[in-house]
Amino acid sequence: MSELKRALGIHGTASSHWVGDGFPVRTIFPSHGLTELSPFLMLDYAAPSRFEPSNRPRGVDEHPHRGFETVTISYQGSVDHRDSGGNSGTINPGDVQWMTAASGVVHEEKHGKEFTAQGGTFEMVQLWVNLPAAQKMSKPRYQGLSKADIPRVDLGPGAYARIIAGELNGVKGPAKTFTPVNVFDVRLEAGGSGELSLPSGQNSAIVLLRGEVVVNGTAALKGAAQVVPLSVSGERVFLDAKAESLVLALSGEPINEPVASYGPFVMNTEAELRQAVEDYRAGKMGRL
Repeated sequence: MSELKRALGIHGTASSHWVGDGFPVRTIFPSHGLTELSPFLMLDYAAPSRFEPSNRPRGVDEHPHRGFETVTISYQGSVDHRDSGGNSGTINPGDVQWMTAASGVVHEEKHGKEFTAQGGTFEMVQLWVNLPAAQKMSKPRYQGLSKADIPRVDLGPGAYARIIAGELNGVKGPAKTFTPVNVFDVRLEAGGSGELSLPSGQNSAIVLLRGEVVVNGTAALKGAAQVVPLSVSGERVFLDAKAESLVLALSGEPINEPVASYGPFVMNTEAELRQAVEDYRAGKMGRL
């Protein structure tokens, strides 16, 4: 019988801020007391927010990235994306966008056209995943994963997980990753419970986006935007929901390399960051 992972504390959000004029987000990590969760760099949660109809799409104008990947999960509302690699698409509820910036991408993220015109509730997550040094200057890649592409695994009564990346109970997610990573979108009904497995030896965490959940009988999460890092040892994680809950389960093989970051660039050295800024200004990451 494999052992339970130990909960290593409960951390709340470090900050709330607007990204552009379309995404009111809470940064779940890095947070107070939780600065390292390699290979995951950052997690922003746009909690449910009401937007009135508009004739102008809100969001973020063109901006660059280099050295990592962005993973955007839509729960409510939609996002239109286009980038300097010629990729474009709309992320609707249940869809996921996995964008590998690698050597450099310029992109734009706006509320979807229909959502902009009709208004409604908007809710999403954006996760940043680091790349190893050997892949930071590789060719950019875009994966648009529709809701229908993402398989579902039942965890127990009133609980299931959508497997975005990695593998759970023999079911593999559609996202292609550079290092071993698991990203599970977990849903629990009030009174629901279930068990999932996260590999021993990887950094892992349970993120409560909203609801009320007890992790492994010890860590009680309630409200919104809280994270419980878990021990590297052990594999089993048991979730017990006291209310309808939306949870993100993460695990990944740590990248044991130096991290140097500056805004939208994540590299290994300060010299590489300076080069990234120069390359962007020179148009080497493209333009929209």
